[in-house]
Amino acid sequence: MSDPKPKKRLLTGDRPTGKLHLGHYVGSLKNRVALQDEYECFFIIADLHTLTTKSSKDEIAQLRQNIHDIVLDYLAAGIDPEKSTIFVQSAVPETYQLNLIFEMLVTLPRLTRLPSIKDMARAANMDDEAIPFGLVGYPVLQAVDILLPRAHIVPVGKDNEAHVEITREIARRFNRLYGKVFPEPKALIGEVPTLIGIDGQAKMSKSLNNAIFLSDSEEEVNAKVRRMFTDPTRVRPDIPADPDKPTNVVFRYHDIFNPNKEEVEELKERYRKGKVGDVEVKKKLARALNDFLEPFRERRAQYEGKPELVEEILMEGTRRMRAEAQETMALVYDAMGMYGFELARKLDA
Repeated sequence: MSDPKPKKRLLTGDRPTGKLHLGHYVGSLKNRVALQDEYECFFIIADLHTLTTKSSKDEIAQLRQNIHDIVLDYLAAGIDPEKSTIFVQSAVPETYQLNLIFEMLVTLPRLTRLPSIKDMARAANMDDEAIPFGLVGYPVLQAVDILLPRAHIVPVGKDNEAHVEITREIARRFNRLYGKVFPEPKALIGEVPTLIGIDGQAKMSKSLNNAIFLSDSEEEVNAKVRRMFTDPTRVRPDIPADPDKPTNVVFRYHDIFNPNKEEVEELKERYRKGKVGDVEVKKKLARALNDFLEPFRERRAQYEGKPELVEEILMEGTRRMRAEAQETMALVYDAMGMYGFELARKLDA
């Protein structure tokens, strides 16, 4: 009997800047959970990426807790560490080695054309003169993250799709120059490419204080829903209005998170006729969101009672990733044929 066909590989992850929110779930986490049986999954906690905008001693000290919180969010969302490899980026030395090689395969103008770089700088209150070299090279390090385990698919939010294209370009250039080592990965965009924040002004973000977190309590969710926007021109509940306006955040969330589609359509119909108030619409959204998040809370509570478990998961996942990274770098060194790599191998033998 022949061996079963090996699974293709998937990589995605998060910067450990705090707990994960609904935007992370609909943009990527949902796909990760659904695909962990179909693919060999690698989930990176990309702590090196945080240094591009958060490099103070205090911010670095906070990473330990942030990493712990993200792993709890993964487990609460349904990621199974028995099926998937969860690892910490900075604990894999080959990351630094491959990053330098990839930096030689892409031009500065190509990187500076990416609008996301300046968006990240603005979010960190940086002007053009303050943007560090590492932030410009952020997509190169992302390419390393993806190609070090030789991933075929990358679930990302819409804002990172262009970065996956950079990765594909780097893979093609390396393979053309030195021989076939890397696959050309494809981006997988979630069903909700970008989730608007509760303020209705920008995508959901921790830094903008417009997020509903996967770990929020029922009371926190209720309070945040009360702050959400419907139609600012509708000053009384008896005024007919369009629930499908893009600015009507409450109904947008109903469409995404309320599984009772009959209730949503009934609310919309009454809204169009001026026969329902914002209070009722928001109460029903809060109930739907809390119903959605309750399984997350239950799973998180189980894992929070086992504080040693998170480190065990990270140790095992990082050990696995380091083995994969060493295998990849062996392929890279053989393909490139640099004399120094040969010397290093002899020294390590």
